[in-house]
Amino acid sequence: MKLYTETTGTGPDLFLVHGWGLSGAIWSGVRTALEADYRVTAVDLPGHGRSPGGSFDLDSASRALREAAPAQAHWIAWSLGGELALHVAQSAPECITSLTLVASSPRFVQSPDWPHAVPAAVLAQFLDELQQDYRATLNRFLALQVRGSTAAGDTLRTLRHQLFAHGEPDPVALAAGLAILRDADLRPELEDMSLPLQFIMGERDTLIPPAAARACAARATTAQLDLIAGAGHAPFLSHPREFLAALRPFLPATQAREACHHGG
Repeated sequence: MKLYTETTGTGPDLFLVHGWGLSGAIWSGVRTALEADYRVTAVDLPGHGRSPGGSFDLDSASRALREAAPAQAHWIAWSLGGELALHVAQSAPECITSLTLVASSPRFVQSPDWPHAVPAAVLAQFLDELQQDYRATLNRFLALQVRGSTAAGDTLRTLRHQLFAHGEPDPVALAAGLAILRDADLRPELEDMSLPLQFIMGERDTLIPPAAARACAARATTAQLDLIAGAGHAPFLSHPREFLAALRPFLPATQAREACHHGG
């Protein structure tokens, strides 16, 4: 499974992984802001954007991401992409130097010992509706992503514009992605994390609420948590300035930053 990637800029490698139903194009604003200092690669997940479709699972999608990523890159991964990146970080830690998880959690659905998530019945309904009208289901999911954000209207317009920017996502791949969100429980992998880890979360996210962010940070001894005030599930779109301010100190040092640090 060879995934589509786009690379711009020069410097230390960053690898951007998007969420369910969209494509690497969703990172365009982040790429523009970072490509002067970094070599930035954005990937399309299987069946999304310009990557080939078909069914996949957690292991096969994570393996495809490893093959698409530059060696020794810092990964920035959002939502479903964060679950895949977390699995890579545990199964092949030599592939990643450090990891930023954006509005992502090791378990997307609720369980008796994990209340900070989406009810299982809600996700099951999405899977059912996907078979009947996947366009309407995608749009409904986008609306959930901006709920609570102080910039909900603008963010939703951006998400809808990007949704079919590079063709329609493969319904089989969409179902596979929802199955991962339904079934994956990566909390043990989070607890075993040895890589530098950052969570950037929206303070008003209704899919991955702040309580989940705090619970995740408490489980991972290497983790730091940055909450973006007023943001929902897509803080890099709704609050780009605040998002970049949280992200940049965690990224690999560039020559310019090193010179500044040493007074050069």
